[in-house]
Amino acid sequence: MSGPADMTDAALRLANISHDYGRRRALDGVGFSVPPGRVTVLLGPNGAGKTTLFGLISRLLPLRQGDITIAGHSLKAAGAAALEPLGIVFQQPTLDLDLTVRQNLTYFADLRGLSRPVANERIVGGLQRFGLAERANDAVRELNGGHRRRVEIVRATLHEPAILILDEPTVGLDIPTRQAIVADLHARAASGTAVLWATHLIDEVWADDRLVVLDRGGVKAQGDVAGVLESSGADSVAEAFARLTMAGESEAA
Repeated sequence: MSGPADMTDAALRLANISHDYGRRRALDGVGFSVPPGRVTVLLGPNGAGKTTLFGLISRLLPLRQGDITIAGHSLKAAGAAALEPLGIVFQQPTLDLDLTVRQNLTYFADLRGLSRPVANERIVGGLQRFGLAERANDAVRELNGGHRRRVEIVRATLHEPAILILDEPTVGLDIPTRQAIVADLHARAASGTAVLWATHLIDEVWADDRLVVLDRGGVKAQGDVAGVLESSGADSVAEAFARLTMAGESEAA
C-alpha cells in the first residue's frame, strides 16, 4: 500500500475515522490527507463509504471516532468555524428549482458575506466559464442535469475556498459534460486549490492525481497514481480498482 502524503502539508487531513450505522460499520479507521494544488480522487464503488465520509467532513453526520483537520483546524475543537475554507458539492442536488440561476447564486453569496459588487463579478465569471451566462435569469428547473451541476460548482466556489470537496458530482451526466467538469476542477487545483473528488468512474482519474481507493469502509491504497499501480501490480487504474475492491470480486463471481 502506498503511504499517505506528508500530513503537515495537508489542507484537509482525516485521521482514524470510523462511523457506524447501528451495528453496521460504514467506515473503519480511514485516514488520508489532501494536499493543496492537487486533485485527490477518492475512488470507490457504490457503498464504499464515500458519502458517509463527506457527511462527516461537512458535519451533517456527528464525528464520534477520529478527527478531521481543515486548514489546520480540528473539526472536533473548532466545530462549524472549521468549515469556513470549504466549498462543497454534494451528491444530491441542492439548488432551489423555483429560483433563477442568479438568485440561487446571489443568495449563497449573501450567506457567505460577499459584497454585492464582488458577488456579481464572481457570478458572471463563473457562469461564463461554464457557458451559462445566457441562462442566468432562467429558473433552475428549466436547466438540464448537467447545467444544474455546473451551477452548483459555481456556487461552491463563489467564496474562493481553499479546499473544494465534491461527492460524485458527475453521476448521470453525458461524457462531454463530465469531461468539462473534470477539466475545470483540475484547472482549479493547478491554481492552488485542494480538491477532493469522490467518484466511482475510473475515466475521471488523471495520471498526475493523488488516489485514495476506498472499499467496504476502509482505505485499500493511497498515493500518486503511479505508486498505487505499482503497489497493486496493475497496469491501469481500472485493473488496480478491480484488484483492490469488491468491484473486482463481483466481476470474478
